[in-house]
Amino acid sequence: MSYQVFARKYRPQSFDQLVGQSHISQTLINALKTGRVPHAILFTGLRGTGKTTSARILAKTLRCENPVNFAPCNVCNSCVEATKGSAVDIIEIDGASNNGVDAIRDLRDNVMFMPTSGKYKIFIIDEVHMLSTSAFNALLKTLEEPPAHVIFMMATTEVHKIPQTILSRCQRFDLRRIPFKQLTGLLKKICDLENIEADEKALWLIARQGDGSARDSLSLLDQVVNFTTGKLSEQNVAGVLGLTDRGLIYDVFAHLIERNPKAIIADLEKAHTMGTSPSLFFEELIQLLRHTIVLKTAPENESLIDLPIEESQVLKEFAKSQSDSDLHMLFDMALKSLSDLVRATDPFMVFEVCLLRMAQAPRISDIQNLLSGVQVAAPQVVGAPKFQGLPKSESTPQPAAKPEPVKVVKPSLNSEGWMKFVTYLKQENAFLAAKLDNIVFAGLNEKHLTLQAAAQFSFLADQMSQAETHQKLQGFIDSFFGEGYTFTVVKAKVASGDSAKSMNQKIEKETEDKITTEIMQDPRVQAAQRVFKAQAKIISNKE
Repeated sequence: MSYQVFARKYRPQSFDQLVGQSHISQTLINALKTGRVPHAILFTGLRGTGKTTSARILAKTLRCENPVNFAPCNVCNSCVEATKGSAVDIIEIDGASNNGVDAIRDLRDNVMFMPTSGKYKIFIIDEVHMLSTSAFNALLKTLEEPPAHVIFMMATTEVHKIPQTILSRCQRFDLRRIPFKQLTGLLKKICDLENIEADEKALWLIARQGDGSARDSLSLLDQVVNFTTGKLSEQNVAGVLGLTDRGLIYDVFAHLIERNPKAIIADLEKAHTMGTSPSLFFEELIQLLRHTIVLKTAPENESLIDLPIEESQVLKEFAKSQSDSDLHMLFDMALKSLSDLVRATDPFMVFEVCLLRMAQAPRISDIQNLLSGVQVAAPQVVGAPKFQGLPKSESTPQPAAKPEPVKVVKPSLNSEGWMKFVTYLKQENAFLAAKLDNIVFAGLNEKHLTLQAAAQFSFLADQMSQAETHQKLQGFIDSFFGEGYTFTVVKAKVASGDSAKSMNQKIEKETEDKITTEIMQDPRVQAAQRVFKAQAKIISNKE
């Protein structure tokens, strides 16, 4: 028998063997229990996550002669034929090579025949998005109302290419990207079954390179096993897959955080010797910065950090010693450097200069720690020099003296104070301030304020006497001048003073006259008048 790659040899044969797709497995098992299996199912998601496998398992379960807890027994004739791919009533169609309307017409003719055995005839169309528009149109009616013995299962990686008319006739299942931790567990299980010795870090590297795809991860494991004669180590895997050594990345990360450009130079020599890819290195560095920022923001939430426990703990220590702003600045610089590498004629030179620029960037510290004099100890990283932290003062920092409470001085209640009150009120209640702008301060007698409304503004006195307006104004007076004051608004033929509006106008006029005088007395202006034998004129914005 010819050799079978791991991806085929260890293809899941039941829902409980699917990795990282529990939401799909549980939904389909519940549908089987209740007898609510739809006649048209669409599986979508990233390559290698189990779309076609899920369709095959469901098909095998529906046709199994002796299902156990709604799972295929894998021993009956129907299950054995389905596993071997020789089942007559489970028809798999490659949408890429059978994408024409003629192939769909043949399918429609085949649909009408009853299954040779069992209850269902099942059609699995892989890469269904490759069908032509005519083929999709030919499939519509059959897909919507197939015979009772027919079930359609379709799989695609590009669901956006499928017409809405097809999507509306299917029950859609979206398969998720498989987390690295679960992929690592799958690789570990297969290595145990194959008697292959492997470090957990080596398997983690393979899972990360698989990028959430079980098939890609297993294919990479096949490749690494063929290259390595002994135990799978992190160095071997990195060498075979052309990855950057994780220890070097953490060394550089530590030196960037502690702003140690000399140590970065030594790291660059190692990177050059190892033939490190600048783009891949910065991608890894950006991921580390991103993970550190997330842990800095929410240390208790590690669900977004798909890393081994030891690496997660190291990044937590990094996060404790750094300010949010400093981490964000390094992230932005790394992201900009990655885009610069794409356009560079000599990527490694740009790689070197970008790392040195990051190592020499000014540190952005937490202002609260600086004010309180708190020094945060830097973490220790395996394979990297110990952090020296921020420079410490020789003397023990003394706690800052508590500032004396500021005494708030209330404005005097006179004409000038009234003008300031109306100006303050314009920010709090512009409508009420517009009314008070034309009210005159008449005097103060034992905390009783008398206000006057001239004949042309007598209506304002009536408005101020209204209970709601009176109460509102009283509250603002208490807030500005202090409690205990009362007021009355009276009508007068001629006001006995200036309103806040007229006082402001006088102040503005005096200010303008002062500025005009200073300008006209300026030697440069006087010299210009003499030279041009003309009279200078000041034009205000109001003219």
